[in-house]
Amino acid sequence: MGFYKGRISNNNLSNKIKTNSYMYPEELVAPMRAELTEVGFLEFKTAEDVESHLKDHKGTTFIVVNSVCGCAAGAARPGVKYALDKTDARPTVLATVFAGNDTGAVNKLREACLPYPPSSPAMALFKDGELVHFVERHHIEGRNAQLIGEHLVEVFEHFCK
Repeated sequence: MGFYKGRISNNNLSNKIKTNSYMYPEELVAPMRAELTEVGFLEFKTAEDVESHLKDHKGTTFIVVNSVCGCAAGAARPGVKYALDKTDARPTVLATVFAGNDTGAVNKLREACLPYPPSSPAMALFKDGELVHFVERHHIEGRNAQLIGEHLVEVFEHFCK
């Protein structure tokens, strides 16, 4: 029988996905989470975390949809850190959700970012709980960290002063 003991049906697989609401082992994503938490980002891991924060928050909140993909590693996370180093106009709150692992939080954030389609990595800036700027994956792919960072500096200086 090999690795699997018994037959795996679509139903069994679906139940497994529902009970383990993450796609990637935490030990794999931990260093990717740390790239943002080490520079002051909070982790929103549940839908309630996102909803309760955006519902009553006054000020600006910058939320990064983190991801295991290469454009997150090579451009998105380094671009965010570049922007934070280059300006004093910082969002009031820095937060992150991890696509594939923080499923409830990611889904709630995606609701708040409508009409933009689901995207990861992505970056959303909220002011008083309302979306004011969104960076989709296609704005990240093919661009380097400095270019993304310079764009974020302009966004922060416009909305966060």
